[in-house]
Amino acid sequence: PESFVSGYYISTSLLIALGLDDQLVGVEAKADKRNIYKLSAPELTELPSVGTAKEFDLEGCAALKPDLVIVPTKLKDSIPAMEELGLTVIAVNPEDQTKLFETIDMISTAADIVEKGQELEYWISDAESLKKSLDGVETPSVYLAGNSALLQTAGPEMYQSTLIENAGGVNAASDIADTYWADTSYEQILSWNPDYIVLAADADYDVDSVLNDSALADCTAVKEGHIAQIPSDIEALDSPVPASFLGSYYVASILHPDVVTEDDFKTTEKNFYETFYGFTPESAN
Repeated sequence: PESFVSGYYISTSLLIALGLDDQLVGVEAKADKRNIYKLSAPELTELPSVGTAKEFDLEGCAALKPDLVIVPTKLKDSIPAMEELGLTVIAVNPEDQTKLFETIDMISTAADIVEKGQELEYWISDAESLKKSLDGVETPSVYLAGNSALLQTAGPEMYQSTLIENAGGVNAASDIADTYWADTSYEQILSWNPDYIVLAADADYDVDSVLNDSALADCTAVKEGHIAQIPSDIEALDSPVPASFLGSYYVASILHPDVVTEDDFKTTEKNFYETFYGFTPESAN
């Protein structure tokens, strides 16, 4: 394929990392709000929008005449209609590292750039090296609070749980069966009594609001000031984008600063974005 439409920000970010951004002819809605695009491929913010997973613009997508359309699996029921319009479509679901690698394999194979995909996977696999470097360390419990509310958390089926494990921690909500953000309560958090509370990158609230929340005054994480938020200045590092392994580096620098320092995180971040996205993060300047 010589032209692509991406209806999903994770696949769009992946296409940039694979050097295919100049072949995109359409992207998901609100692309102009994503800092990663502005920093690495600002021309994407001017491309036609094909909507969202909830409101995908089938006709608008077909009018762009792409050789290949990449959508999230949430849109799988719409694929027959897309094919009737003459579109070739693949659906992706990169909700954990294995599925992210499957997505990279699918797209790099389709675009005949398999070696580039393998190089990207090699870098992302650094999260496994990070995990090995933390073998034998104490594994504190971590409550990862959701984007919309403190009283939402990620269970073991979500990527965020893998992020915590790779960072040398244990997900406090490991017994939750939900496959998406799960509602919880102050009583439940106090029962788990996590050593750390980590806020999602795009949280609508901040660290101070958690530290000053009287309902959590008896929580170990609050009493010890162990509250942090995953960076989002470039992109949300707790979502399964190619740079997601950096989220584990950041959390490791909070949980185990004697093993993984803040400078380790910044150096890894700098090298990754310079290699695959062509810019230097501000934190490295």
